[in-house]
Amino acid sequence: MGQSPRIEVAAVRASPDVGDPGKSPTADAQPPLCISARGLRHVFPDGTVALDGIDLDISEGSFTAILGPSGCGKSTLLRLVSGLENPTVGSLTVLSHAVAAPDAGRQPERATRIGFVFQDAHLLPWRTVLHNVALPLELRHTSPAEAERRARSALAEVELGDATARFPDELSGGMRMRVSIARALATEPKLLLLDEPFAALDELTRHRLDERLRGLFAQHRMTVLFVTHSLSEAVFLADRALVMSRRPGRIVLDHRVDLPKERAAFLRTEPSFVRQTAILREALEKHGSTEDERS
Repeated sequence: MGQSPRIEVAAVRASPDVGDPGKSPTADAQPPLCISARGLRHVFPDGTVALDGIDLDISEGSFTAILGPSGCGKSTLLRLVSGLENPTVGSLTVLSHAVAAPDAGRQPERATRIGFVFQDAHLLPWRTVLHNVALPLELRHTSPAEAERRARSALAEVELGDATARFPDELSGGMRMRVSIARALATEPKLLLLDEPFAALDELTRHRLDERLRGLFAQHRMTVLFVTHSLSEAVFLADRALVMSRRPGRIVLDHRVDLPKERAAFLRTEPSFVRQTAILREALEKHGSTEDERS
């Protein structure tokens, strides 16, 4: 394949114009923002600075991947966006709700519009697949009939419509993750957060789920923020990729993924795909990595 040319990478401010899918360079209207952060800093109780100086705009209907060394604050950023934690310093607006300080409090309306898929599927072993997917709807006091309808619909979307009566221990790892994604989709989120959901799966299963997730994104046009350590996964899935530095995490590259909207398996072997991967790889190599910190 030959050695790829060296690509100079500079620290940049994340911009809403970068990686906005389907936006014409001459378009006058900017899509609304789903997430906006300014001067975001987060410090753990032990004094460890996880994130520092995060300026970021994410447009509605975009798919953004976040990469960086272990411990750089990728997962912490998702937790701040989700409302599971509040930032120490800086401003953060998500789905038109502002989170400005640790005492900002909980915002139930915002939480109901966000889906979160973790690294582990976190399924309840005593509940069937159908009832695991319906659980968040039950907690929101959705009527039983409506909860079942939406759960069945979400399972059909991840091609598990025939597994509704099975239990988690009867499923493969890939199937459990699809149930987790279905559970998030059943809530009809405006914003979907995924924290390395496919990291523990074999490569072929991971590729298939990447293709399915990209299809679901195209179908629902929700905003997606996806944390991964996989360069190829980021390039295949996202329209925009953010590379973070070692801790304290800062955005050192904001890159628009220059690939077609329609992405099939063969794209992974195309020269354009390899070039996009090389850009992200060089950014990661330039800014180094550490193995010991939490993310």
